[in-house]
Amino acid sequence: MTTEKLDIRKTITEGIGYGLKNFFPLLLMVVLYLVTFWIPYLNVGTTIGVCKAIIGIGRGEVVNPVSIFDKDNFKNLGGFFLLLGLVTIGTTAAAAFLFFPALVIGIAWSFAIYFLIDKKVSPLKALGLSYDATYGNKWRIFFVGLICGVAVCIICAILGAIPKVGVLLMVLAVVLSYAVIVAVDGVMYDFFSKKADAIMEERSAACSGKNEEVVDEAEPKI
Repeated sequence: MTTEKLDIRKTITEGIGYGLKNFFPLLLMVVLYLVTFWIPYLNVGTTIGVCKAIIGIGRGEVVNPVSIFDKDNFKNLGGFFLLLGLVTIGTTAAAAFLFFPALVIGIAWSFAIYFLIDKKVSPLKALGLSYDATYGNKWRIFFVGLICGVAVCIICAILGAIPKVGVLLMVLAVVLSYAVIVAVDGVMYDFFSKKADAIMEERSAACSGKNEEVVDEAEPKI
């Protein structure tokens, strides 16, 4: 298994670069998502749509804001909810051993939803693939999120200190920042998607080798 490390600085800078370059499509997507998130059932499709957009960002694709409403987003609702259920059960069980194990397992499974959608694997395989792909990089993932979160908090604190319009500016800053953070997530997904592909190829090759051995053993000896 490859243990290539995620470059924290590169991930954030490339994400910000993509976010600024494609800022308005990302912003529109985020606004549409936030506005419609409160509509039952539709919010499931838009959530999956945002995940698909993040996958596309990792490939360098331009975001189509209205793609979060595509009817294809509802095709695998069973797998989506089963995965969420497994993650909830797993992290809840880990939380019984205090906060730290739940944090680790949450990070380890953080890309499972993307693998479920992008790699067309089962929920259980998506969890295992996410766990293996993030091996040796969990703290780096944590620090990417931490740095982005701290940056947003500092910006909001500064804007919030402005009299009268501070609260409004804070809300706007959160929405604008989320558009850029989505791009950072896309860049990070691209890194772990490649690791997941390598893991899947390695396992496929190993299975093929075992099958060949079984065939060889089954052949009659003359």
